[in-house]
Amino acid sequence: MNGNLFSGSTDCPRFSRIARSYLLRAAELNWQEINPDIFGSMIQAVADDEERGELGMHYTSVPNILKVLNPLFLDDLREQLEAAGDNVRKLRNLRKRLSTIRVFDPACGSGNFLVIAYIRMREIEHELVKRLDDKPKSWISLSNFYGIEIKDFAAEIARLALLIAEFQCDVRLISQQVARSMVLPLKKTGQIVTGNALRLDWLEVCPPALKPIVEEQDLAGPTGRLALEDNGLGIRDEEETYICGNPPYLGNGLQSADQKQDLDCIFSNLTDSWRSLDYVSGWFKKATEYGKSISSASAFVSTNSICQGQQVPILWPLIFQSGRKISFAYTSFKWANLASYNAGVTVVIVGLAHPDRTLCRLYNHVQGDKTIVREVPEINAYLVPSHSTFVFKEMLPISALPRMDKGSGPVDGGFLMLNPEEVKHLNLSKNLEERLLRPVFGSAEYIRGISRLCLWIERGQLSEISGLQGVKRRIERVADFRAQSPKAATRAAALRAFEFMEKRQQGKEVVLIIPSVSSEGRSYLPVGLLPSGSILTNLAFGLYDAPLWNIALIASRIHLVWIATVCGKMKTDFRYSNTLGWNTFPVPPLTERNKTDLTRCAEDILLAREAHFPKTIADLYDPENMPDDLRRAHERNDETLERIYIGRRFRNDTERLEKLFDLYTKMTEGKSRKKGAA
Repeated sequence: MNGNLFSGSTDCPRFSRIARSYLLRAAELNWQEINPDIFGSMIQAVADDEERGELGMHYTSVPNILKVLNPLFLDDLREQLEAAGDNVRKLRNLRKRLSTIRVFDPACGSGNFLVIAYIRMREIEHELVKRLDDKPKSWISLSNFYGIEIKDFAAEIARLALLIAEFQCDVRLISQQVARSMVLPLKKTGQIVTGNALRLDWLEVCPPALKPIVEEQDLAGPTGRLALEDNGLGIRDEEETYICGNPPYLGNGLQSADQKQDLDCIFSNLTDSWRSLDYVSGWFKKATEYGKSISSASAFVSTNSICQGQQVPILWPLIFQSGRKISFAYTSFKWANLASYNAGVTVVIVGLAHPDRTLCRLYNHVQGDKTIVREVPEINAYLVPSHSTFVFKEMLPISALPRMDKGSGPVDGGFLMLNPEEVKHLNLSKNLEERLLRPVFGSAEYIRGISRLCLWIERGQLSEISGLQGVKRRIERVADFRAQSPKAATRAAALRAFEFMEKRQQGKEVVLIIPSVSSEGRSYLPVGLLPSGSILTNLAFGLYDAPLWNIALIASRIHLVWIATVCGKMKTDFRYSNTLGWNTFPVPPLTERNKTDLTRCAEDILLAREAHFPKTIADLYDPENMPDDLRRAHERNDETLERIYIGRRFRNDTERLEKLFDLYTKMTEGKSRKKGAA
């Protein structure tokens, strides 16, 4: 119907019997009832797994699309409609405004954001037309809907989806007769460009709109008034451009060489740390640059990693320096859609606008589908209602806390590590086992109760092992493993293959262990106390010979919330960091009484765990099966610690973060920071 069906070829495709039956069955369907929303699901379903992963294709459902579009501009239109009431002048002004709004999705896929925006705008227009008792013809043009899509097929589907949406709106909101008379021949649809959104100039895709310049002409009439005439030239200043979408996410380790080059073109002149950024960061930066030339606001769905951990002080100073602020945001929520393949990620929605907007809206997901909305003066890059503070790595704690170190790195090919069965094959006497072997713990060993030992040999013990063939063979294999490394430091460490390459403890300390990774399902971080002589690997962090009250800090809800926010996550698990999490953790000055109270809380937690021996940490902190006495011990600990902060319990995690960021800002005030550093 639009001339493209047979363009480029005159050959009729040959149908097999099965293909012919599918075609006939499709022709029998009632296509008047088709929902354009199905195209996104269809595109994602027909793409193969590899292509879908490479392109970061994540189809967005209508409820999630509206989480972007409503606070971006639709809510404001509805509020203006409500305020207009039956006032003819206000209603006509709103109708004019609707006709000039432009919606631009620079990762449009099959056009779902554009389609839903168009449908909702038509519904608002329909309501005001009823109040005006005016002709039902729509002033909203499909030419005001722009998109960029890298796949030709998806771009064609986006154009078709907009045409179907227009036809259906005409049928529903005007009349079927009018809709049928207007639909053929197909006219110009949405302005969808095929290409790489991070390489294209968005100002060429969605340029400043032309407007008529009005010239005064003397009519020489009896009134002596001047007529205003349109000459068809100039730039229109009434346009509102709203940029929205669900761009590809792709963490730094999943990006192809071409995608790395895309980010290089955008960020390399701005920060040396751009390689740590998720691919979606490119869309945020392009949107802010676009906003320097054209009045616009933007909002994107993104993985929550861009608002956590090391990416925050890399990306967000660049965004804020470009003259944007976070105007609204949805904090982390689980992804869900209607497609055959769900993305399976935790996402945020972040809206950006010019700082002249007064209040910002923060949407927090709570139990079920319930959302709490707050109007706040400012939202920072961690999606907390606080100043634009950035948390940087610290080599030492900013609070009066002991130093925390990563565990020792074996770099041994696994030959210094033994399970109980392997220990038997060494044929060591009981005395030698006690002298040469130590219990060793990383995250998995501690959390899941896995029993492992390691060879821990001091230089002065080398003469003792000269006749121990099993031990010597393992040390020789460590030496061979290190000698083959491409790193000079590792090859040099082959000369001391009897010990861990990175040795960060003496082996006699009492150790407080903090696993480097912990499941997000746990309500508390699994800190623990290990007996003297235990060895930590580099898959855990440790406080050595530290006071017991530190367990109370690490096992608290307030510390978990801080870690989840500033350290980020590995997939969906909490990722701990000593420099970014512990060293930056703001703790008020503790009195001796405070430390005594916290020590008692730590002891209660440890005793409650011990009462359920031999259950592992994984068993005890299963959110569905956590023992009541252990939960009560943690509750008492939280109350004791939080009273030190504000004299009472915090109401929720948002209030905890507000207090922590306020303290962090005060405690780091005056420190100079390198631009773009992480």
